[in-house]
Amino acid sequence: MADTPAKKEKQKKKEKAKQDKAQKMKERKENSNKGKKLEDMLAYVDEDGNLSATPPDPRNKKTVNAEDISLNVSRPPAEIARKGVVTFYNEAKGYGFITDAKSKESVFVHANQLSEPLKEKDNVTFETERTPKGLTAINVKKV
Repeated sequence: MADTPAKKEKQKKKEKAKQDKAQKMKERKENSNKGKKLEDMLAYVDEDGNLSATPPDPRNKKTVNAEDISLNVSRPPAEIARKGVVTFYNEAKGYGFITDAKSKESVFVHANQLSEPLKEKDNVTFETERTPKGLTAINVKKV
């Protein structure tokens, strides 16, 4: 039984694919990273935060005192107490809005945060608290 030209062509393609696969496998083995030394795989961080292949110079090491590190953020006292004007207040529902004098930002206020009853156009001082729905005025007092 004689091989047809199509069968010969198909067989040549299979042989070529086999050779290519063997060649790629050989190249991968040669370029493999396995077997490298630990020193070759390490990366160091320099004083500027950049990665380098050489270890940093121990003479340039800076020491930081743990007591000098501050983990909390405090606002200056000037930012804590804000001044504003009551632009809307519904006594029946117990809520309203204060417009900040500096930023002209509208801040929600609830009756639970009031020290005395409010009316519209009252001048007040207040602090703010961030809630999931936005800024809320707390410790509200008439001026």
